[in-house]
Amino acid sequence: MAAFSEVRRVFPIRSSSSEAPDLSIILATYNESASIGNTLDLIFRVFPESVEVIVVDDDSPDGTAAIAEERGDRRVRVICRRAERGLASAVRRGTQEARGKVIAWFDCDMGYVVKYLPSMLAQLGEADIVIGSRYVPGGADRRPARRVLPSLCINALARFFLGARLRDYDSGFAVVRAEVLRRVEIRPPGFGEYFIEFLHESRRKGFRILEHPYVLTQRDKGASKSATHLRTFLRFGLGYARRVLQVWFRSFSGIG
Repeated sequence: MAAFSEVRRVFPIRSSSSEAPDLSIILATYNESASIGNTLDLIFRVFPESVEVIVVDDDSPDGTAAIAEERGDRRVRVICRRAERGLASAVRRGTQEARGKVIAWFDCDMGYVVKYLPSMLAQLGEADIVIGSRYVPGGADRRPARRVLPSLCINALARFFLGARLRDYDSGFAVVRAEVLRRVEIRPPGFGEYFIEFLHESRRKGFRILEHPYVLTQRDKGASKSATHLRTFLRFGLGYARRVLQVWFRSFSGIG
């Protein structure tokens, strides 16, 4: 209850269901039947009112979308995509559909991070974007070293070329004022590379970004989309590095 009281103080809860929610949470899903129910439960335990959850599902064959729909909860909106795929485009679609004054997103299998949202929301009093960060004091990445080291390298590359002090450019966990997303585009294609570009473009347009520590753990349900095979994992890593260089080149040359 203490955590929810903090959210209530920052975003007063309204009684009318016809009004826009204070908070929209985007869950981009593909084959998350093992985690979607638990994640929704955790969200509504902390935010029972004035919240909407937008599940953007890429036509999961395991029935993820059906599980979300069968809850019959007016706070849950399910978008099942059949002609489009990809994490970046799913997050973008969710933000386009969101009605909240604040929009948050994180990986569906990371439902445990809901506990960080109240204090991240409170930080919006002094920022426009708050990202969950593994690499600031109090944060940690407890996945195997073969997964942590590439992330550290990507972040070092991003800091070198993009010139910010941000520690976790590839976090993919954010709380954002809606007005930011009216001025900064989430650009597909790709997996999590969009996040690097989103943060860089937000900084360029004068939005203030703060990092909030969080602890990332190895998922215990379902399968990671980026670490199934070494070849797949390397492809993702190279995609992130390529995106950093593309963003730097556009900034350096004054393009877009």
